[in-house]
Amino acid sequence: MKKVLIAGAAGAMGQKAVELVNSLPDVQLTAVLAPYLVADQAAQYHLDATVKVYHQLADIENGVADVWIDFTLPDAVYENVKFAIQHGMRPIVGTTGLTDDQEEELVQLSDQQHLGGLIASNFGMSAVLLMKFAKEAAVYFPDVEIIEMHHADKKDAPSGTALSTAKLIDQVREEHETSPDEQESLPGSRGGDYHGIKIHAVRLPGYIAHEQVLFGGAGEALTIRQDSFDRQSFMSGVKVALEKIDQLDHLVIGLENIL
Repeated sequence: MKKVLIAGAAGAMGQKAVELVNSLPDVQLTAVLAPYLVADQAAQYHLDATVKVYHQLADIENGVADVWIDFTLPDAVYENVKFAIQHGMRPIVGTTGLTDDQEEELVQLSDQQHLGGLIASNFGMSAVLLMKFAKEAAVYFPDVEIIEMHHADKKDAPSGTALSTAKLIDQVREEHETSPDEQESLPGSRGGDYHGIKIHAVRLPGYIAHEQVLFGGAGEALTIRQDSFDRQSFMSGVKVALEKIDQLDHLVIGLENIL
């Protein structure tokens, strides 16, 4: 039976992960990392009395878990995942905000430790398929922009999914920038720029997670869109990761690479 520690267990995504792990017969929730969760709140957050609650990394005991599921914050995720790998826990990471350099360092560390894991910008199947289809379309439509829409409490912008989409598109199209001579009358109105791919981030209450990839061509346009209306939709991908984590011998970037 896999023993699991969930970092960020008191958050919205963390709670969905707690419910998932509690529902699986071959997985046991043994610990959580939740800085502000006090002991008498454990039942409120669906934690069994046997689950150990840690408030900081330094308190976590060796051997408490085999798998580390991370749904925390962008400013904490790098140190969390580094700690997990160094202490023999296979990471499944849904927290976004890691830089390319940080991801590369973590992959190298996992190779040194001979420990597999997964970092995914999105665990929703619709989002994974959107990225796949966008990469295919970009071969034929090099002019593209991305709009991502998330709830008002999301800490990072653009979303990890939007940035991952841009990186995949960038792999298959020649260096290109649409309307290179434009002038912004309001700075920032054209959004962020990843190698000529404009990314626009929307933050509003009522949204969960949504993305559109807009392609334009001579006399035609193509739009690919995905919508996540409930955080429960992300748990199908987490379940797949839990099932396959033991088969990985290095840190994999992207859920699509283990499907």
